[in-house]
Amino acid sequence: MKYINAKTILPKALIEELQNYVQAGYIYVPAKEEQRKSWGELSGYRKELEKRNRKIRAEYDQGISPEDLACRYCLSISAIRKIIYQK
Repeated sequence: MKYINAKTILPKALIEELQNYVQAGYIYVPAKEEQRKSWGELSGYRKELEKRNRKIRAEYDQGISPEDLACRYCLSISAIRKIIYQK
């Protein structure tokens, strides 16, 4: 997230009103609900995890044990089990 100087985008009257609440500080302005992206959507990491999890489930279906999968993917056995049994 990059910061933008309020003077470059907001009208002077609005800046003066904001200064009644905060001066020389940072204000986070959240996106509108309909424009929000879910976790990992922008970076593509969610898709990477889904691909990895499909691979883990496929390898489990081929007979590889959760313990071996945990070592192979550097995950805990409980994390592997959650991936295997998730619907």
